[in-house]
Amino acid sequence: MSEFEQLLGLFVAAVILAAAARRVGAPYPVFLAIGGALLAFLPGAPSFSVPPELVLALFVAPVLLDAAYDASLRDLRDNWAPVTGLVVFAVGFTTAAVAVVAHTLIPAMPWAAAIALGAIVAPPDAVAATAVLRPLRPPHRILTILEGESLLNDATALLIYRLAVGAVAANGFSMATVAPTFLFAVVGSVIAGPALGWLFLRVTERVQHVPTAIILQFVSTFGVWTLAERVGLSGVLTTVCYAMMVARTAPAQIAAATRIPTYAVWETVVFALNILAFIFIGLQIRPILESLEPWDRARYFAVAGAVVLTVIVVRLAWHMSFNAVIRLRDRRLGFNPPRPMLRPTVGSGLVISWAGMRGIVSLAAAMALPPEFPYRGLIMLTAFSVVLGTLAVQGLTLKALLHAIDLRDDDPVGREADAARERALRAGLASFAHDLSPVAALVRQEFTAHLTRERDDVAAGDSPHTAHIEIHRGALQAARQVVLDMRANEEIGDDAFHVIEEELDWLEMASGRDAT
Repeated sequence: MSEFEQLLGLFVAAVILAAAARRVGAPYPVFLAIGGALLAFLPGAPSFSVPPELVLALFVAPVLLDAAYDASLRDLRDNWAPVTGLVVFAVGFTTAAVAVVAHTLIPAMPWAAAIALGAIVAPPDAVAATAVLRPLRPPHRILTILEGESLLNDATALLIYRLAVGAVAANGFSMATVAPTFLFAVVGSVIAGPALGWLFLRVTERVQHVPTAIILQFVSTFGVWTLAERVGLSGVLTTVCYAMMVARTAPAQIAAATRIPTYAVWETVVFALNILAFIFIGLQIRPILESLEPWDRARYFAVAGAVVLTVIVVRLAWHMSFNAVIRLRDRRLGFNPPRPMLRPTVGSGLVISWAGMRGIVSLAAAMALPPEFPYRGLIMLTAFSVVLGTLAVQGLTLKALLHAIDLRDDDPVGREADAARERALRAGLASFAHDLSPVAALVRQEFTAHLTRERDDVAAGDSPHTAHIEIHRGALQAARQVVLDMRANEEIGDDAFHVIEEELDWLEMASGRDAT
């Protein structure tokens, strides 16, 4: 079997694992991690690798841009204190604690390599956490903190990682050299990201061809990352700032016909990259284990286990301490948020502390180490163990923890969406209020049906919007069946069939089927 066929087989297996995870209500990265671990012990497993210098750009840049595009600057600003604590202090303490543990257990391991390991396993990934939490509709504040942390902690961790890798290459570490480099990377990235976002929008504002627009989005994403790394900036921070700039401006100039397929493509790509990351890391663990003597293998697993425990304990200790200080401050000064949100509690602190699963960034950073990096095998094995351990231990118990604590808010996102929907409906109807034609009446009726939502005190089954969706769905099904029958009976050819199919697809998208 060729390597290409083997890769396709592994991809299909990973998709099946992800489907099984969704069926049992588990985050799909958990099952991918288990599948990656099985690959490490699979006899005759194929050998695939990605050039280390391409790994971070390939696996991290699109994932970061996708997350940053959806981030809310307003909500991040409202929760700046817990997000900053996790992004700066939790990452810093985790990096330091892991470095100390690794160097203590392996005294011959250079400090720079130990710090690189700490930086690799320090940043949690929100994909697994939000996959568990979103269906349970937890308080919006918790999701905002976790997603904001995941978005920005990669910048902190990968800056430390880059400095540590550079220190290994230079056989030394000097604060006098590091401080200007760090400052230049942070300040330069914050300036360059929005500037590149503005430039991209100016260049592409007239592009109407959907495939071209999507290709340019991916080219620009990889280009921004590569350019930032090439000139000494932070690829992570530059990409995040770039995406946020684009997200604030693009919705006003991108047509729905482009936006809808774009979202679908990006969601698919992020899913595929997660699959590839777990496949590649699992395949690289096997030769590492085979090259070790039994005693060394036991020592490596001992280090990996100690690091897994360290990252869990440090995050729990930091955030619960921070949570206690915040609650004490609120008792003394009062809780006065700029907008209604969940008050910090012991329960919310526990959920945030326990949602520290590692993911694709840790895997990609481990694979990106140069082949000659000291203790690269140990670092890769440990990084994968941390990802697998945190996903299995925390990812599979987070749902039960949230159920036990039973945290709720008054759905601020839903209330804001209702307010926006109502104002949008009024503005839309006002734009042709004086038109009394039959066509205007139909548009008025359709517009009202789509943008009307009943309040919580009305049974969902009695909602006019729900009734509209059900009638719309039945009509679409009948229309589709007639057209399918006409093609089957050869009354129409495939060309005509696809024309009508596309029209019915757009009607289906407009019906708001997912609203239920």
